[in-house]
Amino acid sequence: MSITVTQLSKVYGEQRAVNDISFSLNKGEVVGFLGPNGAGKSTTMKMITGYLPPSGGQATVCGFDVAAQPMEVRRRVGYLPEANPLYFDMYVREFLGFIAQVHQLGRNTEHRISEVIGMTGLQPESKKKIGALSKGYKQRVGLAQALLHNPEVLILDEPTSGLDPNQLADIRKLISDLGRDKTVVLSTHIMQEVEAMCSRVIIINKGNIIADDSLEHLQQGGTENGYIQVSFGEPLPSTEELQQLTGVTRVKQQDARTWQLFAGNLEEVRKNLLQFALISNRNILSLQSNSQSLESIFRELTKQPAE
Repeated sequence: MSITVTQLSKVYGEQRAVNDISFSLNKGEVVGFLGPNGAGKSTTMKMITGYLPPSGGQATVCGFDVAAQPMEVRRRVGYLPEANPLYFDMYVREFLGFIAQVHQLGRNTEHRISEVIGMTGLQPESKKKIGALSKGYKQRVGLAQALLHNPEVLILDEPTSGLDPNQLADIRKLISDLGRDKTVVLSTHIMQEVEAMCSRVIIINKGNIIADDSLEHLQQGGTENGYIQVSFGEPLPSTEELQQLTGVTRVKQQDARTWQLFAGNLEEVRKNLLQFALISNRNILSLQSNSQSLESIFRELTKQPAE
């Protein structure tokens, strides 16, 4: 396992920010670590990287204990914090050279700096002072410093903040490519980013993990993932025939010819519906799927209970 978290907790006075959470991440996973503001995301990331001591439990990175072997952990982790602390008076290459010295890259320094500048698309701005860069390019500098020592694990807190649509596409591809042979944990409030890059999702709320699953299974989970709306060329006498289709959990009639079929696996129901139409010689005028988005799943899982 690249990352193992066992009953990890963090307490500030009477506030329990992280409450005995446990999970394990493998090499080659890109994991979306999600939660509302104040849920414990950044606190957990800081504990995994060794920037914040836990109040209880254990975290290991590549087999090294974060508390007992912090330097070994930091050699293997690239970290982009939410605040993205940079030295604005330094030039881009100068700053990356300083980070390279911290990681003791030695003779490989100049080659590696040029490599990460190319990877993060910093070439046009690489001769400028960091303070003169746009927010998007500053974010790229933060990502470049996290990648510089070629770590096995990347912890990225809001990595796409401030990027324009063109920059987003480039960084999405970079993170997805890095996830092939590294472990990548990224936190974001943009659900589309998770859907574009992540294979697995962990959702934390009020310090507790409330979901940990593959993105595909999470979206397919539950008794009703969404619905298929179908319009027939002629009215159906009742809902009974549609209700009996395998996978359908509920049927709702819109009008004499239009029906909504709720299900957990929409693709399965769509196939069964087409087969039903063929066998019963019914003409389908329109067929539309309305699947549950990650955003709607997130909102449902983290919504506040009514007073």
